[in-house]
Amino acid sequence: MKEKEKIGILQFGCAKNLVDLELMLGLLVKNGYKYSLNPYEDDIKTVIINTCSFILDAEKESVKAILQMIEQGKRIILTGCLVQKHQEELKKLLPEIKNYIGTCDYDKIIQAIENKNYYCVSKNPEYCYREDIKREQITVGASSYIKIAEGCYYNCGYCVIPSLRGKYKSRSIENIVQEAKELANKGVSEIILIAQDTTSYGLDLYKKPMLAELIKQLNEIENIDWIRIMYSYPTNFNDELIDAIATLDKVVKYIDIPLQHSNKEVLARMKRPAVDYRELIAKIRKKIKNVAIRTTFIVGYPGETEEEFLDLYNFVKEMKFDKVGIFTYSREKNTYAYDLKPQIRSNIKKKRKSELMKLQKEISLNINKQYIGKNIRCIIEEIHSDGKIIARSYKDAPEIDGLVYIESKEYLTPTDIVNVKIKKCSCYDLFGVV
Repeated sequence: MKEKEKIGILQFGCAKNLVDLELMLGLLVKNGYKYSLNPYEDDIKTVIINTCSFILDAEKESVKAILQMIEQGKRIILTGCLVQKHQEELKKLLPEIKNYIGTCDYDKIIQAIENKNYYCVSKNPEYCYREDIKREQITVGASSYIKIAEGCYYNCGYCVIPSLRGKYKSRSIENIVQEAKELANKGVSEIILIAQDTTSYGLDLYKKPMLAELIKQLNEIENIDWIRIMYSYPTNFNDELIDAIATLDKVVKYIDIPLQHSNKEVLARMKRPAVDYRELIAKIRKKIKNVAIRTTFIVGYPGETEEEFLDLYNFVKEMKFDKVGIFTYSREKNTYAYDLKPQIRSNIKKKRKSELMKLQKEISLNINKQYIGKNIRCIIEEIHSDGKIIARSYKDAPEIDGLVYIESKEYLTPTDIVNVKIKKCSCYDLFGVV
């Protein structure tokens, strides 16, 4: 039997996009294909490029990689959000590419590989997680993501996700628990729950929010040490969920809750809940001991006045969040905000982002100083040949938050969870000894 070709891989975008790619790779392996994360290898003729299209900068990154692969003479199979969003434009601008797979059509990847011309991009995307596919993980380490749902109920004014991913669709608790057990058997210590909005989990399938019940069942898995929840939309962040996070021993006391703004008028224009989030933040901090809260904000949304930005600045100053991500508004076609006026000038958006980042840097440093002399639980990520050990505390999510650099005379391995005494800090990172 003729040996099947090795496929090159290029991955862009968020952790949710990564899970889609790993499902595609599971299909490749099941069908006898090998793959490489280095698409520049001479023996690789075909490359899968899994693209992102959340904001303009992400699109530019994907397009740059596409053009590089075309220059290399590779046959390209284009998948993901950029395809779903710009399918017609891409076909016109890139006649070299003959194979396209949409966001909800990843299970057709083998057909795309085995046909010179294959186009499958659902006009009305409806995501379905293929439970019969075994994910081929390309991330190696202590942690692994589990996608608990796809799509979104909301239509935030700036966001293209509902048009790219369809309506909200939850996986069953049984399937998620089974996947978590399989990851635990592979040696994963931390599972990270992701979706466009994790707090809406179960609304479609069980007719009520079920994230609290899900983490209760995941907490029973013997070989899992940490459970982390990401992308928690504030609307369904109810008392049951807060109590579950507070009491379940394996659920890290870390809340990722994207608020996007503080000003009610801006939130209304964003088509987000126009509420004062102070009460929710206060309740979370009161009920969950030593909780770390991460959030994200958008500056420069259409119509944002100096007074509205000052409202946000003072909110961040008052709330003293542990982690904050700040984005400048990116104008996206086919969104409500695209035609809103006035659009804020780029230099003003950058200035506002810079001001908030400077404020948060000071807040972060002051928070980190409070850990000096204290012990904090950390998960070992990397051990280098020179003896340098890199870890992450419970208050730090992979890739987006800080790190803990530690010294140890003990023998440690990645995935170990240890107590680290903090000796010093920087604005975002900690330094200590086991």
